Order: sequence, then structure tokens, then C-alpha cells
Amino acid sequence: MKHIHKHQKLGLTIVLNVTITIGQIVGGIISGSLALISDALHNLSDSLAIVLAYVADRISQKKKTSQSTFGFKRAEIIAAFINGLVLVSVSIYLIVEAIQRFIDPRSVDFRWMIGLGFLGFAANTISVFILHDEKDGSLNVKAAYLHLIGDALASSAVIVGGMCIWFWGWYWIDPLVAILISLYLLYYTYGILKETTSILMQFAPFDVLPEQVALRLAKIDGVEQAYHIHIWRLTDRTIHFEAHIVLKEDIKLSETKMFNQKLTRVLKEEFGFQHLTFQFEYK
Repeated sequence: MKHIHKHQKLGLTIVLNVTITIGQIVGGIISGSLALISDALHNLSDSLAIVLAYVADRISQKKKTSQSTFGFKRAEIIAAFINGLVLVSVSIYLIVEAIQRFIDPRSVDFRWMIGLGFLGFAANTISVFILHDEKDGSLNVKAAYLHLIGDALASSAVIVGGMCIWFWGWYWIDPLVAILISLYLLYYTYGILKETTSILMQFAPFDVLPEQVALRLAKIDGVEQAYHIHIWRLTDRTIHFEAHIVLKEDIKLSETKMFNQKLTRVLKEEFGFQHLTFQFEYK
């Protein structure tokens, strides 16, 4: 029921974002506002992010097969990575367009900016509340959630820009808002790309050093050393660990169960590892 409920929330946010995107693109073309178009493209990227989150979450629930022994949980990570690349491309495009608009200023109909800016802010704020309870359950949903917060802020900037044009005729504020939105996109997309890349490259979590883990395991009674350590994340929530464990005494294979329990307790409680594999040795 939990997954069905989450799917319904994602579906509702997709409808809201697609509606806003269409309205802002049309309004941006009619009004000549680059800021409005940039906000629309931002919303479009968010629509893509939420669609990817929805599809990836569906795929990640599929059972593992003889070929995919780890299952399909990394579909969410791949989706978040693709979404990050799309956002970077959109941001660079908007910055280039804004610079050209500074060189060749154009008049803008502030009424469309203000009206659709308020519409975008309202819809994105509603979407943020819809996904709030789900944001910590998945890196991909968290990425979509952050997009929506960014969209609400971007819509606020569009509203302020429209007000400045209305009261003071500052048409240069339009490309400036577009650049600010783009820089904000680049700023928080960097974190998403950094984390998803580290997972896809099977890096250890940033706050865990294999050397520290090896020293901790060597302090367990009966353990001589731990080496050939591999730590990696299958997803943003699942950390895998494997290592060769050298014991101080040459014991029976059946007696290693006690060491397995000790090692498992330390690694799960102190380091947060979930999937553990040990190879016991005696030298």
C-alpha cells in the first residue's frame, strides 16, 4: 500500500508540473519573457524528474532474476543521474540565451510574468507538500522534491522580475532572473550528480574509510586483521561490505559462526552496512 500511495503522489505532481510547463511556455512566447520560459523549462525538467522517479520506483520493485541477481534497485540511481545531466544542459542553454538577451534587449509583457509566476509558485508549493513525506525514502524522489522547491523559488523570482518591469521598466531584470535560476539549478544539481556518480562507480560512502573499518575489526577478540576490503553502495540506502578476515587461531569452520556474529554486529551498528560477506583465513 505504501508504494501505491507514493505512486499516486508522484502521478499528481506530474499532472501539476506538466500543466504549469505548458502554460508558462505559451505565456513566455506571447510575453517575450526569457525568465518565464526558463521557469517553464525548469518545470519541464521537474516533470521529467518526477516521471523518471515514478518509472524507476516501479522498476526497482521488480524481483531479481538469474541475470539481475541484485534486482533492479539501481534504476532509481540511473534515473537521478540522467535527470541531473538534463538539468545541467538546460541551465547552460538558459545562461547563453540570457547573455544574448542582455546584448539585444527586448520588451516584455509583465502581466504574463506575474500571473503565470503566481500560478507556478502555487502549483509547485502544493507539489512540495505532496512529496514531503516521501523525500527521505529515495534519492530519486528527494531529487524531484528538491527540484520542486527550486521551482517555487524560481517562480518567486519571476514574480519579482515582473513587478520590477511593471513599476520601473527594468527589462534587463528578465534575463538576470533567467541567469539566477540557471545558476541555482547548477548549484544543487552538482550534489545530485556527485552522489549518483559515486554510487554508479561503486565508491565507498564519503564518510567511511576502509582503513578505519579494518582497524576497528582488528580490535575484535580473535581477529588478527582484515584486508582486501571492498565497500560500495548498491543504492543510496544499501551499503555492501566484503573482506578477508584473518583469525588468530586455526579453528573449525563451524566455529567461525561466532566471529560472523561479532563482525556483523559491529559493522551494522557502528557503520550502517547492510549486506556483509566474510572470507575467514588463518596464517
